[in-house]
Amino acid sequence: MSSVASTVRAQVLERPRAPLAAAALTLPAPEGDLVRVRVLASGVCHSDLHVLEGEWPAPLPLVLGHEGAGVVEAVGPAVRDVRPGDRVVLAWYAPCRRCRQCAAGRAWLCTGTRALENVLPDGRATFADAAGAAVHAYLGLGTFAEATLVPESAAIPIDPSVPAAVAALIGCAVTTGVGAVLNTAAVRAGDSAVVVGCGGVGQAIVLGLVLAGADPIVAVDLSEERLAHARTLGATDALRGDDPELAEHVVRLTGGGADHAFEAIGRAQTIELLPALVGRGGQAVLVGMPAAGVRASIDPLDLADQGKRILGCNYGSSVPAVDFPRLARLYARGRLPLDRLVGFRGGLGDADRALADLRDAVGLRAVLEPGAA
Repeated sequence: MSSVASTVRAQVLERPRAPLAAAALTLPAPEGDLVRVRVLASGVCHSDLHVLEGEWPAPLPLVLGHEGAGVVEAVGPAVRDVRPGDRVVLAWYAPCRRCRQCAAGRAWLCTGTRALENVLPDGRATFADAAGAAVHAYLGLGTFAEATLVPESAAIPIDPSVPAAVAALIGCAVTTGVGAVLNTAAVRAGDSAVVVGCGGVGQAIVLGLVLAGADPIVAVDLSEERLAHARTLGATDALRGDDPELAEHVVRLTGGGADHAFEAIGRAQTIELLPALVGRGGQAVLVGMPAAGVRASIDPLDLADQGKRILGCNYGSSVPAVDFPRLARLYARGRLPLDRLVGFRGGLGDADRALADLRDAVGLRAVLEPGAA
C-alpha cells in the first residue's frame, strides 16, 4: 500500500465540443478496496465522443477514457485479488458484487455500481486540479491519464503477455462486440448474421461471429476501408449501408433473412432497419449506444407475426472477472486476432486527433499510450 498522493498528466474535457486540455492532476493514495493503476494504453471509444459532443450528460471537468489497461502500482488495505505489478484490464462498469443482479451472475446489470455517476464508490471524484477542485473520471476510470484510481472489481488481472494496446480494447470494444455474439445473442455454428456498422465494436462482432462459426457473415458500412477490413477479419460479404436494396441483398445472401442482425452504430435509422434484415424467428441485437433521447420506430406487427426479437446488449452481457481473462486467453492462443483491430497509436497529446478521426469514421481503433512522447 502507498499512502502518498501522486501527480499525473491527463487530458481534461472542460466544456462540451472543446479541445481537451493538458493538465497535471492530483491522484490520491488508494484506501479501502481501491487500486492505483498506471495506464499503459487507452482505447478511444464512441462513448467518449458522445460525452465530448454533449450528447450524454457528465460532470465537468472530466478526464475522458474508459477503455484501458495497465499495471497495478499500489493497493488499499482491503484489496485481496490484485497486487502491485499485476497487469490488469479496467472494467468501466465496475460491479458492486453485492446487489441482486451481481448475485445472479449478471454483472452488466449491476444496480450498486457508481460508475455511471463518474465517481469512486464512496462518491468522491477521482482527481483534483492544482487548486484542489474536483476533476471527475469518466465512468470511474478516466484512462486519458498516466494513472488512475479504481475499485478492485474494476481491475481484472490478465495474462501479462497480452500487449497493452490489445488488452485495452478488451476493456470495452472487444468485450462488447464478442460478448454480443457469444453471450447476448448466443450465436451457434452455421447461423447467419449481419453486422451494421464496422467501427471498433462492429469489427469485434465480426471476430466473435468467426469464433462462433457463423456463416454467412455480412458486413455493412459506408466506409470502403472498414468493409475491406471486415472481410480480412472473416466477413463473407460486404455491403454498403446506403444501398437502397440493402435489405433485399441481405435476404438473398442469408437465404431468407439473417438469424442475427447486430447494430453497432447507435443511430435511429440503422436501428429501424434491423427487423427487415432478419428472417422468421430471427433477432436484432442493439449494441451501439445512441445519444440520449433518441427514439426509433419499429413495426410491432412484423415482430409478432414473424416471431422476431429485439435484444438490448450492454457491455456484451459480460462478467469482467470471467470474460476478460477468457478473451485474453483466446488472443494468446491465436483464436482471436485482436491486434488487427488496433489502428492509430499515439500519446495523450493525440487524444483530440483520435476523437476527430472517430467522428469522421476514419481508420480502426485508436489507442493512446500515456508513456509515448
